[in-house]
Amino acid sequence: MNLAAPALSEAEVFARLSVLRSAGIGPVSYYHLMRRFGGAAKVLEALPDIAGRSGALYRHVPRERIVAEMERLQAAGGHYLFHDDPAYPRLLAALETPPPVLTYRGDLSLLGQGAVALVGARNASAGACRLARDYGASLAARGYAVVSGLARGIDAAAHRGALAAMDKGGGTIGVIASGIDVTYPPDHAELQEDIAVRGLLLAEMPPGTEPLARHFPFRNRIIAGLAAGTVVVEAAPRSGSLITARLAAEAGREVMAVPGSPLDSRSRGCNELIRDGAILVQSADDIAELLERFDGPSRLKLREPIWTAMDEGPVQFAPQGDAEDGPADIAHLLGMAPVATDELIRQSGASAGAVQMALIELELAGRLVRHAGGRVSLA
Repeated sequence: MNLAAPALSEAEVFARLSVLRSAGIGPVSYYHLMRRFGGAAKVLEALPDIAGRSGALYRHVPRERIVAEMERLQAAGGHYLFHDDPAYPRLLAALETPPPVLTYRGDLSLLGQGAVALVGARNASAGACRLARDYGASLAARGYAVVSGLARGIDAAAHRGALAAMDKGGGTIGVIASGIDVTYPPDHAELQEDIAVRGLLLAEMPPGTEPLARHFPFRNRIIAGLAAGTVVVEAAPRSGSLITARLAAEAGREVMAVPGSPLDSRSRGCNELIRDGAILVQSADDIAELLERFDGPSRLKLREPIWTAMDEGPVQFAPQGDAEDGPADIAHLLGMAPVATDELIRQSGASAGAVQMALIELELAGRLVRHAGGRVSLA
């Protein structure tokens, strides 16, 4: 029952899932452990000792849980896409910590096309929804993959527009905050199935996972990471769409916004983005022109962009030279205020590997919180 790329054995898929589904192991810890030990099976062997040094009791994820997840994915017609698969999208791989594994249904070739994200308010105005639908259709007709989050309002309109025009060369990618076999919102069951059959449906959460509020920022980072540019059509201040725009800017992608009346609260978020440096767009032609000549970094004034070497191909793992280093003594350097990992390395004088192992031990013990930009704090 191998649901991943043929290059991965079923045992390797099983081992990677066992690491990823372990309590206290997130994407950052996963990548550090894989680089240190060179493979998932070796990570699983090491985890009890790593957790034990921090005073935590580590229990391997029950085999039955992983088997049940794989069976559920197979029943849904889905597949796994791991970080080192040749089909893994290069723009997403360029993020600081790309999702180690995604599940998908549909046409994986859409990940190789130019992509643009269209996002906005759930309670969008009728005019904004029509605009998003027109943008989606026009961009798909130009050969773009239109990426959005399958929410009500702008997201749904963008998907529907792209689906209507995908016979001209483009398509649409839906990224959901639940498991691949869970529909949210429920009234989008038909739209979600249409995207899975004719386009591409992606999820980071394990099959069977219901969408929780904390899942949506993770979904938003995938939407932003897949696309060369993100367009916000209509958004209120502090909305999820603005989170997506911020994540896009942090990843060095272009951020565009459609202006609106200052009298409409649903336009305030877009107007604020434009004030902060997002590019004002009023047509699909504007969007396409910006994407065709954009070479980064983003002009949105949020922070320095995060880049990794996109030309090096998929992430590969081999044991690091400092694999024998013990964990650094850094607990006294940590507090409730987030601090950069690089600063911990400088102040402790320890190797990067030793500091990372200490952080992983604290994380497994539930004592560490990871923040954006590689910063950490005590829980």
